[in-house]
Amino acid sequence: MPAVPEMLKTVRLRKKFESEGAPVRALRGVDLVVAAGEFVAVTGPSGCGKSTLLNLVSGLDTPSDGEVFLAGESLAGKDESELAHLRRRHVGFVFQFFNLLEDTSALENVALAAVIAGASRRKAELRARELLDLLGLPDKAGELPGVLSGGQRQRLAIARALANEPTLLLADEPTGALDSVGGLEVLELFRRLHAGGQTILLVTHDAGVADAAERVVRMQDGRIVGATIAPPVVRAVGG
Repeated sequence: MPAVPEMLKTVRLRKKFESEGAPVRALRGVDLVVAAGEFVAVTGPSGCGKSTLLNLVSGLDTPSDGEVFLAGESLAGKDESELAHLRRRHVGFVFQFFNLLEDTSALENVALAAVIAGASRRKAELRARELLDLLGLPDKAGELPGVLSGGQRQRLAIARALANEPTLLLADEPTGALDSVGGLEVLELFRRLHAGGQTILLVTHDAGVADAAERVVRMQDGRIVGATIAPPVVRAVGG
């Protein structure tokens, strides 16, 4: 069988920064590979380097040392314009606190993301309606985000993240602002997206959330300290 292509690869990734005048080593030589179509969760306590890793692999920050490859392309040496273009082509983001445009309809939140990615207005609206239908929000197209439940808001945020048809979906604590019911809804959605072939990298401190993935990578003190294959279940998660 042919080898599955690497969607994401980090090589000896390190990140140092100053905090209150003292040096902090946020990442200490992280090697990680995510294959195309894989669902990987990175878990560990707060401050272990999970979010720093996500910022580096998306090109939102630059490493102090090491290299990131996204869809086979190195991020090293690229300027902000080039990195933004790479993100528009390959990356979708899901955040803990949704980051929706509160004075804009659900449909427009998704369509605008597609327009920014280069779609025509007509195609963007078609894509938005398809995604709202896929994510169980077809009757919410004209609603403002503020009238939606937490779970619906996060599903809308996921729809927006999928607007550019990303090869890699990145999620940072996507259930952290939800109650247990909303959290389960979102995790089941991630599993459905993965079953459809979406590559997903999710970071979380919650073991119950991590168990939704097919592989769990554990971090501590800026290093990867272990990896396991998660059981095929979704456990209840808290807010």
